[in-house]
Amino acid sequence: MELAISGSSNTVSVADCVFGQTFREDLVHQVVNAYRAAGRAGTKAQKTRSEVTGTTKKFKKQKGGGARHGDYRAPIFVGGGVTFAARPRDFSQKVNRKMYRGAIASILSELVRQDRLSVVESFDADSGKTRDLASKLKAMGEGRTLLVTESASENLMRAGRNIPGFAVVSVSSMDPVSLIAADRVLVTVDSVKKIEEWLA
Repeated sequence: MELAISGSSNTVSVADCVFGQTFREDLVHQVVNAYRAAGRAGTKAQKTRSEVTGTTKKFKKQKGGGARHGDYRAPIFVGGGVTFAARPRDFSQKVNRKMYRGAIASILSELVRQDRLSVVESFDADSGKTRDLASKLKAMGEGRTLLVTESASENLMRAGRNIPGFAVVSVSSMDPVSLIAADRVLVTVDSVKKIEEWLA
């Protein structure tokens, strides 16, 4: 299939297996969930009665004082341990490499069908000023913009870091969540070739 290059009469030939797939909602849903779950820290932790600080001395005699207790580290006392203490856990889910690549290709294909993906020869900032780049993006339309390029200049990075909803990534740094969240995805011609090498 052919994709038009924005601002030019030329087109770029791309593989149907990368940019012309049918949208697989189940696969994309699974990969997105796995990607977001992998970002969870899972650091929640509590102490059991054997881990809290305090003496293990029996604080009252066994009989004649009402309820029987051993030490103040029991869960019913303030400062005592937690009965079913939470433990750090790993939220990551296993996703095969083939599944991940298939989901990325499915997302890119859907972006093409929805006219949310545009191919450009190159994209750069004329200066390092945020105002100039913001006006350039505004002329292209409102919304969150994701730029996929392998040659991001220092001016582009400096001008774009203060623009809300604008991000610059390389092909190796693309992720399904950023692709779905973007209202508009700009991909340079060089990046298109790299994407094909990766996914085809």
